[in-house]
Amino acid sequence: MNDLEPLDLFPDPRLSGIDGLVGFHIRLASAAVYQHFTETFSDLGLTQKQVAVLWLIEDQPGIAQADIGRRLKMDRASVMAIVNRMQDRGFLTRGASAQDRRRQTLSLTDGGRDSLTQARACIAEHENWLKARFSPAETAMLVELLRRVYV
Repeated sequence: MNDLEPLDLFPDPRLSGIDGLVGFHIRLASAAVYQHFTETFSDLGLTQKQVAVLWLIEDQPGIAQADIGRRLKMDRASVMAIVNRMQDRGFLTRGASAQDRRRQTLSLTDGGRDSLTQARACIAEHENWLKARFSPAETAMLVELLRRVYV
């Protein structure tokens, strides 16, 4: 008869083989970063992906939905859902590409720019929280190492 709760089996991950799993640590770090991001952005009502989409559109006015998907490694349906939501909120407008009428281009509205400005202030706060854990050299190395995972 085993009266131990599942978490009691490994009260400290360093006591089990799980501590040696890189993916385990990436998952824990991702959860911590996501939780802080969500808390920081709670008043804006924007997700990480929505902010990334707005940011890309501002950086590249007239960018196509398909290009956003490729850059953010998101499928077409996810990008369309985000774009629809951002359009419904009045943050962006769709247009037809001058080069290819089949492609929809995206541009920010004044409301989208205002929301992105607010989001960037929250991102600065979030980034300061995260970077405070590392020296500038460690931060640069961390970004370089993480990039190897997904590029």
